[in-house]
Amino acid sequence: QRCLRVAASSAPDARAMFSPASTDFLSGFSAFSKAKNAMNSPARSPVSRAMAAKPFVAASPAEDGTVMGQGPFGLKYYLAGALSGGICCGLTHGALTPVDVVKTRIQLDPVKYNQGFIGGFKQVSAAEGPGALLTGLMPTAQGYFIQGWFKFGGVEFFKINITNTIGDQSAWNNRNSIYLASSAMAEFIADIFLCPYEACRIRLVSDPTYATGMGSCASRMMSEVGFVNAFYSGFVPILFKQIPYTMAKFAVQGKAAESIYSSIGSKPEAMSKGANVGVSLMSGVVAGVVAAIISHPADSLLSKINKAGAGGSGGMLSRLGNIAAETGFVKLCTQGLFARCVMIGTLTAGQFGIFDIIMGMVGAKKFHFHDPSAEKH
Repeated sequence: QRCLRVAASSAPDARAMFSPASTDFLSGFSAFSKAKNAMNSPARSPVSRAMAAKPFVAASPAEDGTVMGQGPFGLKYYLAGALSGGICCGLTHGALTPVDVVKTRIQLDPVKYNQGFIGGFKQVSAAEGPGALLTGLMPTAQGYFIQGWFKFGGVEFFKINITNTIGDQSAWNNRNSIYLASSAMAEFIADIFLCPYEACRIRLVSDPTYATGMGSCASRMMSEVGFVNAFYSGFVPILFKQIPYTMAKFAVQGKAAESIYSSIGSKPEAMSKGANVGVSLMSGVVAGVVAAIISHPADSLLSKINKAGAGGSGGMLSRLGNIAAETGFVKLCTQGLFARCVMIGTLTAGQFGIFDIIMGMVGAKKFHFHDPSAEKH
């Protein structure tokens, strides 16, 4: 009995042994047991069963900067795309200045220039000399170099980063939407810089006696009507012209190129640089004609609103409404359309071809969509 009393007196207080602090590990064990039972329950969700079957690994962009197994894509690649885009747009638009002059004259004065596309060349040359066909060359080349810089560089930037964000398979499934969204965003930015150059070009083409060059034209326009009215009266038309044009241009070219590769049973990485340029040229012609038809009404409005006195003296939207009412929808869609299809079809094919050539020269490999479920790139 004495031993039992001594043992009892020397034993720790039972209440102290089972205090809240000392039972923390038990509550933790209980929570773990409940979680384990829940995971083993047949009623758990498919997602839970999948997580239990194998470790969950969060998706993240490739650390080496690659997208769809291509790249890496960093600042150097985007600058290469911007430079290639600036060169291809500046060269092609500059080279096609005579076509643009005739097209613009037909749009602005269809009564006088009523002998068709070829006849328009003869009329301009006979009345003003062959040099008149190069009117507006400087603002055209400079303006479209800047526009091409932001357009092509922007499209590459946006489509690659959207793909990187949503994942390869999702990007492949939604590639047409990515083309449309990327080109719309890039073109909007590009048009902010292009609009003043287009205003000067159209003013010089519509009135060759207005100024001796782009600088003097810009100065005179700004002194007469102010900065915004001089250079951004045509901003809304240029958005309605350029954004649908660029969206169609890149989406149709991407789809046409994909169809060409599929028809010959090949893919870009399996073909030579020359063969890929050939595909770009063929798909560019298709894309250019489609884009020209879609954007032609807005192009007609843009040409007319930058002509002095066109649409009256009200605000920009009022003038656009007056021009549209005076011209008529059919004429907006058809005046100068053939010339523009020739111009844009040739121009777009040249742009995609030159873009690929310049990208190869600077050591950059163009990003292409491919189906990751079919094979790894």
